Amino acid sequence: MAFLGYFCRPKAKNWSFGDKMESISAELIKWYDEHHRDLPWRDTTDPYAVWISEIILQQTRVAQGYDYYVRFMREFPTVESLAAADEDRVMRAWQGLGYYSRARNLHAAARQVVEQGGFPTTYEGLLQLKGVGEYTAAAIGSFSFGLPVAVVDGNVSRVLSRLFGMQRPIDSTAGKMLIHALAARLLPEGHSAQFNQAIMEFGALQCVPRNPDCLACPFSGTCFALEEGKVGVLPVKSHKQKVTERWFCYYYIHNDERMYVHKRTADDIWHGLYELPLVETDGSAEGDDIALPFPCELNVASIRFRGGRKHVLSHQVIHAQLYEVSIQGELPSFSRYNIIRIEDAERYAFPRLLTLLLEGLDAGDGAAET
Repeated sequence: MAFLGYFCRPKAKNWSFGDKMESISAELIKWYDEHHRDLPWRDTTDPYAVWISEIILQQTRVAQGYDYYVRFMREFPTVESLAAADEDRVMRAWQGLGYYSRARNLHAAARQVVEQGGFPTTYEGLLQLKGVGEYTAAAIGSFSFGLPVAVVDGNVSRVLSRLFGMQRPIDSTAGKMLIHALAARLLPEGHSAQFNQAIMEFGALQCVPRNPDCLACPFSGTCFALEEGKVGVLPVKSHKQKVTERWFCYYYIHNDERMYVHKRTADDIWHGLYELPLVETDGSAEGDDIALPFPCELNVASIRFRGGRKHVLSHQVIHAQLYEVSIQGELPSFSRYNIIRIEDAERYAFPRLLTLLLEGLDAGDGAAET
């Protein structure tokens, strides 16, 4: 593994790749034994429980994901129960977590597992499951089956980048290869699960992205980033994801008992979730610029603006407005929309943004009738 030194160029005192790998692994495991959080998915080797936790915690903080994990496991305690559920029920259980493709992939993969009679027990087999990439396969493989594979996530990349002073961007092909090579080299024989948990937890609690407590770090004497004053600039990243701005006008169209909803089926955000009738515009729409998403023959009693909200996703910023449209009489049927009872709306999975807007109705938000 001498080639690693060419790219990482460690300068910290008393550092060498050859004799420090084993001590780094041991120190991380020792730190983990003393500092790790007590989390329910760490008390089991059940591949289903491990898999659910890992998928939920992708793009989700532990503080938020904890309650979702508990509820999801209560709703679907086995892979068989998840496989047998309909998609709407799964999406409802996932509502609020975002990145809804994770839920659809979970559902599809659960059916794969049931069809083949159980979880694959090899890294290559796990990679064949829908939505399971290298990270998740390594996590399930090491935590459930003791496979000697290193887990690499954002926490691991940050820890190794700072420890070894890796100059290559971690989002580049070369950078990813180096991080994986370092993680594999550090993996202690027979203790892959313990080490993988340790280094991820270390990145989550100790070697955090901003203002880590380096003086309390067990590697303060050998960390390249601390020695060279580069804690704030490592890891290096080369690409910034382009952020798109979008403007949504939602319409809560209802009479006293029923309302219109629509299921998103396009290849776009929130695929598979329900929403209110929507018009997407090129910018903020007000007054006469509002484009109503329904035929004019509706017997409209009133239209009221009920508030707006900015919603930030990883690669999009949604500027949303909500209008309440009260209808006299029955709601006509249109092929594009489903008519549901208002009291049944809670059974449908809506995007978090729309849920927050609708909650504003109960809070009394709104403007004068137009």
